[in-house]
Amino acid sequence: METDTVQQASATRAPGSAGGGWTTRGWLGAGSGAVLVLLLVLTAGGGWVLAHATDVNKRLTDRWSPALIASVRMESALINQETGIRGYGMTGKREFLEPYQDGVAQERAAARELARLTEGDERATADLTRVREDSERWQTTTARPVSEAAEPTASARQRTESGKSAFDALRASLTEQQNHIEAERDRARDDLQAARTLRNTAFTAIACVVLAVIALAFAGLRRGVQLPLDRLRTDVRQVADGRFGHTITSSGPADLRALARDVDGMRRRLAGELEFTDRARARLDEQATELRRSNEELEQFAYVASHDLQEPLRKVASFCQLLERRYANQLDDRAKQYISFAVDGANRMQTLIGDLLDFSRVGRLHAEDTDVSIEAVLRRTTNSLGMVIEESGAVITHDPLPAVHGDPTQLGVLLQNLISNAIKFRTPGEVPRIHLGAREQEDFADGAEGAGPRWEFAVSDNGIGIGPEYAERIFVIFQRLHTRDTYPGNGIGLALCKKIVEYHGGTIGLDTAHTPGTRFVFSLPSARQEASATGAVS
Repeated sequence: METDTVQQASATRAPGSAGGGWTTRGWLGAGSGAVLVLLLVLTAGGGWVLAHATDVNKRLTDRWSPALIASVRMESALINQETGIRGYGMTGKREFLEPYQDGVAQERAAARELARLTEGDERATADLTRVREDSERWQTTTARPVSEAAEPTASARQRTESGKSAFDALRASLTEQQNHIEAERDRARDDLQAARTLRNTAFTAIACVVLAVIALAFAGLRRGVQLPLDRLRTDVRQVADGRFGHTITSSGPADLRALARDVDGMRRRLAGELEFTDRARARLDEQATELRRSNEELEQFAYVASHDLQEPLRKVASFCQLLERRYANQLDDRAKQYISFAVDGANRMQTLIGDLLDFSRVGRLHAEDTDVSIEAVLRRTTNSLGMVIEESGAVITHDPLPAVHGDPTQLGVLLQNLISNAIKFRTPGEVPRIHLGAREQEDFADGAEGAGPRWEFAVSDNGIGIGPEYAERIFVIFQRLHTRDTYPGNGIGLALCKKIVEYHGGTIGLDTAHTPGTRFVFSLPSARQEASATGAVS
């Protein structure tokens, strides 16, 4: 009644429902949402700080520092011009105009660079305009007239005072321009340092907040999930150790409490079923003991019955043969034929009884599983079939054969039946050619019976073959495809082969695609300690 009540209670509760209160998923969802929002805010703040620091850094490195360098290059170009004009005016030599001409080109390039870098800044633009105006004034009053004069020395002496005053004014404009640019650069450097301080402070705060969130999450998970799970695991372990009367307590979020209740219900159900199983096992043990005793009696009965059946058959055959020899002159051909039928029937009955005993003993008697060399088994088999092989002229070959794990006697019976069948059902007028192949199986199913490393064997011949429609029928006991007059036998050989292979955990079947002749394929487990065997038998 208690088990039924638990089942009904579990059935009425929807899967995944946790009753009242917040579940673990709810707590995790809410916490994750809050953390996500916090991380988005921190990410936005950190992005703004980085963008601000980048902007300030670009203002310093990409604008005012290059602008100061361009201003210095412009000053250097003007000084080169003044030096060249002064030297040309003093000596009148044209080579002194080269520094002047180079300085003019450098001045223009520096002016273009300054105009690009200071675009948008009114004071810097005004400074550059004033420098260019002063430079143009000096060029107009001094530099060009001297450079173009027929008598540069005289022209230079006339413009000494005016040229000096014009160039001094130009120097003052350059100095003021550079002072303003340096002031802007220093201001940008101070802003960059402040931005770096702000960045470091912001990222330190972000790191502290993240660490705090991680610590809170860890503490929350430990208190809300880990500790209840530890208590539940402790209770379940006690039940697993055999204390089925121990009650499992519930704690933590709603879904963990529901899980604890379900596990406790399962404990009560298992306790009831275990009690029932113990009673059933006791009954099964009694039945197994009785079954073993019955099997032993059946085996003894089969052994005794076989001897009791074979003795009268031997007498029938012996007396029929004695009757034929003693009264041969008084018996006609029909009587002799009747006696031959009786003797043949008695002999076949004896053979049939022996085959049935062998069939029933597979897996029960003489089962000494060990590592067996298939090459050694094949050698013993060909020796025992030596007369049949010699009379038929059969040629038997094989691949390098491995060792397998099994019963050597039964494996010998397996090979003897397959090889003798190949010789028996040979094609008239042709030499029987029989080949035993072997290859290692690589993808044997792990879940199948006898799972593990295995070898696949194939016995092929060039005999009369078997139709695909008989592929299953040939392994049924007493099933024959030919009359006894055509091929002798009881129809039990292949059934015995199948039972031996299945006892070893393998499978056997007919390869219906093999032509001409017959090809039987079967599998056996690999040896536990691999033994190598190579060679050929012919």
